[in-house]
Amino acid sequence: MDLNLLVALDALLEENSVAAAAERLNLSAPAMSRTLARIRRATGDDILVRSGRSMVPTARALELRDEARELVRRASAVLTPPQELDLATLDRHFTVRGHDALLGALAPPLTSSLRTKAPLVKVSLLAETDTDRPDLARGHVDLELGSTVPDRTGISYEVLGRDRMVLALRRGHPMAGRRLTLERLAELDHVTISRRGRLHGVLDEALAARGLKRRVLAALPTSAAALDVVAGSDVVVVVAERVCGPLASRLGVVTRTAPVDLPPVEVVMTWHHRHDSDPAHAWLRGEARAAL
Repeated sequence: MDLNLLVALDALLEENSVAAAAERLNLSAPAMSRTLARIRRATGDDILVRSGRSMVPTARALELRDEARELVRRASAVLTPPQELDLATLDRHFTVRGHDALLGALAPPLTSSLRTKAPLVKVSLLAETDTDRPDLARGHVDLELGSTVPDRTGISYEVLGRDRMVLALRRGHPMAGRRLTLERLAELDHVTISRRGRLHGVLDEALAARGLKRRVLAALPTSAAALDVVAGSDVVVVVAERVCGPLASRLGVVTRTAPVDLPPVEVVMTWHHRHDSDPAHAWLRGEARAAL
């Protein structure tokens, strides 16, 4: 079915004239006549019949007129760019999944915006899973915050920045005020942060290049858990400096530059491309961008 016929039918029933309808739709009169013939075949009705020097709608056409006009109106609304977003009346439930430190940075400004600007909007903040799942494509998650640039088709992303990797240790740690060498770093007890429970990381590669090896006591799933352990013991952990800095400070944990160059970690925001032009989703991305 050619739904363009609805537009032509609406114009014909509004104008009661092939010539006027043609002018309205920027068509030639012969083209409009051919379109009327197609409408007649599709509906099984004459739609417009001649009465003297003018044309009048048939009884069936009168029955269709209001419905055709409403269908065209609704179709136009679907294909018209959305109006300016009104946060006060926006009623949406967003789901954001990501690294705990990134969610921790996002949560305060986002909840403040919800309270004051978008009272009907609700947000679920979910922890990272131990496997990579296509939840963005399936619509289970609206936005993901992490450190990996996606390689799947249909996924949009934005690199919000890069963070330096530093060593975190409690303020009273024996090495807190001493010169930190790579050899001394290897002698310390470590924990790692890994949602998959990995005990090995980029620091191990840097140590191995110097013939050194560290002792990793445990892998913890979140930055918060790792920093909590560090705050109460003499173990150390490698964290992203700016992202984890506020939490580390609250726990009495200090950071120091590692005695070896560690590659910075990227802060990446990803979403499905179907949300690219969604004003409400763009607002959510803006909140994440501003926070991070």
